[in-house]
Amino acid sequence: MKVIIIEDEKPSARRLQRMLESLDLKAEVMLHSVEESINWFQNNPHPDLIFLDIQLSDGLSFEIFETIEIKSAIIFTTAYDEYALQAFKLNSIDYLLKPIDDEDLATAVKKYQERAPQKQAVTLDFNDIKKLLVNPLDREYKKRFSVKVGQHLKLINIDDIECFYSENKGTYLHTTEGRNYLLDTTLEQLEDELEPQTFYRINRKFFVNINAIKDMVSYTNSRLQIKLNSYREQEVIVARERVKDFKMWLE
Repeated sequence: MKVIIIEDEKPSARRLQRMLESLDLKAEVMLHSVEESINWFQNNPHPDLIFLDIQLSDGLSFEIFETIEIKSAIIFTTAYDEYALQAFKLNSIDYLLKPIDDEDLATAVKKYQERAPQKQAVTLDFNDIKKLLVNPLDREYKKRFSVKVGQHLKLINIDDIECFYSENKGTYLHTTEGRNYLLDTTLEQLEDELEPQTFYRINRKFFVNINAIKDMVSYTNSRLQIKLNSYREQEVIVARERVKDFKMWLE
């Protein structure tokens, strides 16, 4: 069985590695960031089991799954309990809070081993599970956002927002008036707050408003470039693995 550890704190990674060895599991690969993990998954066969921390040095590990389709089983190892629902939506076996207890780790590994023969069963993706958990007709999505302008708070209606994007570890919204405002949130949190018929996450850095799309152009590597009405700061590119779903979303 192939096992890897994704953990930004190297002492914690080594400790977990030793704990796994006591359970006769050998984790030969240890990754420490979102970027390093994406590069590794793009160039290596995926493992059977991943021990995954959530808050890595360059972002949340959920960003890995937005770029790479991963079917490996996952045991989350984290100091934070607020991400449990997002972890459930992935192919997770267990959610262990740090400091990890030997008995809890052994139980999680046993749980994986008991499920291992069924690994080939159909696995729902992130969005499929979200649709099962919540009826879109019953959801209340955000209608406005508050942003700080100097010492003041400004309310921006959702219809006046062209896109949300991340830059330099910050999350911003861009308005139809061509203004950018910093938000006190993450793109992951926006996933459950934005009306899915209006906003689509085209890659790990952007949500776009369907009403703000001015043009769409074929781009390299089977991707699409989106032209918005006023946003010009970065190229807005639909990730290759999302192009098919994006086209379906447009219809």
